[in-house]
Amino acid sequence: MSPDAPAAMTPLSAPTAPRIVRPPGDLVIDIKGVTKLYHMGEETIHALRGVELAIHRNEYLAVMGPSGSGKSTLMNMLGCLDTPTAGHYEFNGKNVATMTDDELAGIRNREIGFVFQPFNLLPRSDALHNVELPLIYAGFSPAARRERALQALENVGLGNRVHHRPNELSGGQRQRVAIARALVNRPSIILADEPTGNLDSRTGEEIMELFEQLYAQGNTIIVVTHEEDIARHARLIVRLRDGLIESDAAAAP
Repeated sequence: MSPDAPAAMTPLSAPTAPRIVRPPGDLVIDIKGVTKLYHMGEETIHALRGVELAIHRNEYLAVMGPSGSGKSTLMNMLGCLDTPTAGHYEFNGKNVATMTDDELAGIRNREIGFVFQPFNLLPRSDALHNVELPLIYAGFSPAARRERALQALENVGLGNRVHHRPNELSGGQRQRVAIARALVNRPSIILADEPTGNLDSRTGEEIMELFEQLYAQGNTIIVVTHEEDIARHARLIVRLRDGLIESDAAAAP
């Protein structure tokens, strides 16, 4: 965990936080001239074409773009799941290109909290064990894992569902478990890929209210989405087209 990452949070059962804009903190992500090429037979796909992007602590950012715009590739770059063909990417001041596989795995486990559209929960494990998983990989003791995971579930309003398996939870509750898992290591950023894609509109709005509260409590949030109403919850919207950033502007309140 970065020394500037948010401390343990208060539970999120209170009414939705007002729409605030937090002052940006230190630079977390610095991307300069990043390109990404994929070779498919004799064809070369230019997924990213010299992207420039700076993300600071305390920011709430949405990344948008049509199919083929490069937003999924950019998400993989941000999450250290892929490396650029050319260009420079620094995460918390460290050059990602020079990191070993173990160092990259450590960043993915401790510094980035992932929230995916399909939840990616272990079906035979209860909510508590699902949230504990990143802590197991991080080497926490069983007692410390349990304490942190219980607190994370309490923070997202699931303190009474800790021993329920995914098939015993609603879609919104499963996504809350996924968010608790993303938060349990107190990461530098939360990276959410289409976090409401598998939810009905009402439940999706509840999840976005949860993100609002997480942002108000000091978390740095990046949401990748194709939905305008979801992107408007962010404070900044970055739009991609044909592998380039087309616009970078504050979201309308």
